[in-house]
Amino acid sequence: MTTGVPTSTAPRRRSPARTFLPLAIAAWLILEIWLLSLVADAVGGLAVAALLAGGMILGVVVIKRAGRRAFKNLADTFQQAQQGRQPAAQQPGQGNGLTMLAGLLLIMPGLISDVAGLLCLLPPVRAWIGRSAARSLERKMASAPAGSFGDAFTQTRIHYPDGKVVQGEVIREDRPQQPGGTGGPGDTAYRPPLAP
Repeated sequence: MTTGVPTSTAPRRRSPARTFLPLAIAAWLILEIWLLSLVADAVGGLAVAALLAGGMILGVVVIKRAGRRAFKNLADTFQQAQQGRQPAAQQPGQGNGLTMLAGLLLIMPGLISDVAGLLCLLPPVRAWIGRSAARSLERKMASAPAGSFGDAFTQTRIHYPDGKVVQGEVIREDRPQQPGGTGGPGDTAYRPPLAP
């Protein structure tokens, strides 16, 4: 029994990210191991072990601080919402996501990941990454077809000043009313709201 829905038999194109991401991860791991062996030859294995342990401890501390700050921000947002105030919007790069990413990079064993984690902790770098990610997300959402996840994401960002999403129907009051309310295009008689 066929359902009448056409199916494509053409093979799907593999995205470049799915092609190159495994190669990039493998190259990164090989580079990390090579760099650790170079540093171990220069300063000794004990110093490398201490360096990796210090990076892990620093990463745990960074993630713990970012988690506490995220929980405090969440509690403040709920408190402001209960008091009827609009929570202040965060600037790109001031969130805790990049700080937690920096902590995860510090926890991972390796010198390149530690340097990347330390760079993510710097406020100018964090702000630049946040702005770049926000612009990239905006471009992807703007080019999303209607009815997709991107369209839904865009629709949820249409807010009234109090932060509540209001769904409804727009009735124009500036059209001339036809006498007798005939239901024509100029009729402004009462219309019930749209029901889901």
